[in-house]
Amino acid sequence: MSSRRLEILRAIVDEYVATQEPVGSKSIADRHGLGISPATIRNEMAVLEEQGLITHPHTSAGRIPTDLGYRVFVDKLATVKPLSGAERRAIETFLEGALDLDDVVMRTVRLLADVTKQVAVVQYPSMVKSRVRHIELVALTPSRLMMILITDAGRVEQRIIELDIDVSEVFLSALRTQLNNAMMGYRLPEVADRITGIMESYSAADRSIVAIVVSTVIEMSMERPEEKIVLAGTANLARFQEDFSTTMHPVLEALEEQVVLLRLLGDANETVKVRIGSEQSDVNLRTTSLVAVGYGSENTPLGALGVIGPTRMDYAGSMAAVSAVARYVGRFINEGA
Repeated sequence: MSSRRLEILRAIVDEYVATQEPVGSKSIADRHGLGISPATIRNEMAVLEEQGLITHPHTSAGRIPTDLGYRVFVDKLATVKPLSGAERRAIETFLEGALDLDDVVMRTVRLLADVTKQVAVVQYPSMVKSRVRHIELVALTPSRLMMILITDAGRVEQRIIELDIDVSEVFLSALRTQLNNAMMGYRLPEVADRITGIMESYSAADRSIVAIVVSTVIEMSMERPEEKIVLAGTANLARFQEDFSTTMHPVLEALEEQVVLLRLLGDANETVKVRIGSEQSDVNLRTTSLVAVGYGSENTPLGALGVIGPTRMDYAGSMAAVSAVARYVGRFINEGA
């Protein structure tokens, strides 16, 4: 595509996102300083229409972008619109006050919805991809223990262990150290292989106690709790009633399904992904676009977050917002709450 044609497409997208009115050649000539006449712009618009990148609704002289037009626009974005200093500070300040993982997830989804004025979705960190940060054994009574498993994603799992006999603090301290040495830094699916041999270093008398502790650790690491998604900002859809004049109900229905939301974010990685209109796998969401990115460690995202809105969305601004928020969430997780 010629650079001139791309600039005209960009102008049409920018105008239509801002006004929701079909865009004419005179409007582009007057407002975008391309240095070409309305007649030349009309000729280029005719080519863009032949290529399926723009279309004209009804008998209007103006043009609007198609899903393919938005796709070309997004793929050709030279730079993602930077957030203002005030927006960056607001994100940092809002997330810095988080107390734990649940708090940071809830703050994140509210913040994204507020910044982008779209529907925000945030996936909790996946336990399967998480690594063990620390395991703690606390004696509540000499025969009753609390086990706490903390992952690098900030998730905390707890179990109470009832024993038939009392255990000493010295015994508990040694077992705690062994477990941490064997597990720390390993992924949860690897835990069983790492700790099953620990029992062999204990006497027959102590082995039954260690077996209970080890089996509890393995249970905790093998469990696959249903992945959890939270969302906020569904009321923002009301701002785009014209965009969803006949599809609001199906969109809302789709957003109520956790499976649909998990599928939406399922392939997100460290690169911002944009899925536009007809590219959405769920038929009920084909009047929407998704901007999503993974968060967590650089090479292996632990979860994902994004925004859903009309195809007529501010893609550059949405991409900047989800990228910035994902960086802050990743920092929270990696620094350890």
